[in-house]
Amino acid sequence: MSSDLSSSAKRVQQAIQERGFQCDILELSSSTRTAQEAADAAGCELRQIVKSLVFATAHTSEPILALVSGANRADEKLLAKAVGQPVVKATGEFVREYTGFAIGGVPPLGHSERLEPIIDAALLGYDVIWAAAGTPHAVFRLTPADLVRMTGGQVAAIKQE
Repeated sequence: MSSDLSSSAKRVQQAIQERGFQCDILELSSSTRTAQEAADAAGCELRQIVKSLVFATAHTSEPILALVSGANRADEKLLAKAVGQPVVKATGEFVREYTGFAIGGVPPLGHSERLEPIIDAALLGYDVIWAAAGTPHAVFRLTPADLVRMTGGQVAAIKQE
């Protein structure tokens, strides 16, 4: 593990390694807060960015993590169908409480609480994808198959058409 990573990025690196994977986290001087900024910084296409979007179930307020391509939006109705109840967008405070990370740097794993990840099936169509690594300046490269295995996420068609 690189000692020059921020504490948030180190937390993500540790979570990756605890699951038996090796992914190098890149902490950059440029922002990766938005999907387009992350694509520009990583030198990839927007569609190869994994957006980590946090929702809450409407009835039980449980956190749900939607992992979608940077080029797509999550369809709340399809997401609700995948989780079995309506969902609402989470507030920044809710996101930080359940993930331990700020919006713009939420990774697909390493959260404070167990989140139920729903991975959009469209992400499986790429050879390589890039995900946030705990800060608005950190990303890591992985394959879609590794994303599914390391998060234990459920794959479902949740992109907005």
